[in-house]
Amino acid sequence: MPRSVNHVASRAKRKKILGLTRGYFGARKNVWTVAKNTWEKGLTYAFRDRRAKKRNFRALWIQRISAAAQAEGMNYSRLMGALHKAGIELNRKALADLAVNNPDTFKAIVAQVK
Repeated sequence: MPRSVNHVASRAKRKKILGLTRGYFGARKNVWTVAKNTWEKGLTYAFRDRRAKKRNFRALWIQRISAAAQAEGMNYSRLMGALHKAGIELNRKALADLAVNNPDTFKAIVAQVK
């Protein structure tokens, strides 16, 4: 009895992954084993970096708030403590946005908690 193999499905699976690696450099785009390994590792990086992105943005917001607070004669930790004590519940993302795009509003907030 002849061996039964599903060439259609296996070819489609390979073709799908080779399509996903379009635009990669060298053998990474057209050699099956290399492309498959590269694609799988890319998924790992994507998973990891979705979490790292949150850390990076929080660090960026803190730097922006800190720079704007120092321009007002206050440091970051004192500002955040004073905001908490005053009951102003603005998150770091909103504060950083105010510091960059609406410096007058940020100055008013700092003046209110001083």
